Amino acid sequence: MILIDTNILLYSINSDDPRSPRAGHALESLVNSGASWALSWSIVYEFLRVSTHPRVFSSPLDTETAWAFLSDLIRHPSGLILSETSIHKDTVDLCIAESPRIQGNLLHNFHLAVLMREHGITRILTEDRDFLMFPWVEVQRLPA
Repeated sequence: MILIDTNILLYSINSDDPRSPRAGHALESLVNSGASWALSWSIVYEFLRVSTHPRVFSSPLDTETAWAFLSDLIRHPSGLILSETSIHKDTVDLCIAESPRIQGNLLHNFHLAVLMREHGITRILTEDRDFLMFPWVEVQRLPA
């Protein structure tokens, strides 16, 4: 299983971004491969926040369009939405011990890395190099 990061979703839907074709192809290939993949609720809300923001996108999506894009993914039979479980606190303890200098803006990615560990997911599709700081996470980038 692999977690799909927010930036892949954003690149895939933003035709103004030069990474859009690669991200769209990677997302479509992964979703239609039959292999399991995951999102998290924090990724869903971050996508909604960024994709509808007029200071981020020159042509922001309206909320309904952004939600429709995500709804198709959420309903897909190969997809899973990660949430915290009863072992979340223990997993946070373990992850903080392995990455003690995490702070500030890195805590969003840390949360995703913790959820991945909690659910036994080791790979993330992302262009965000910050995930390299977590020794239990294998970063898969977009193909060149």
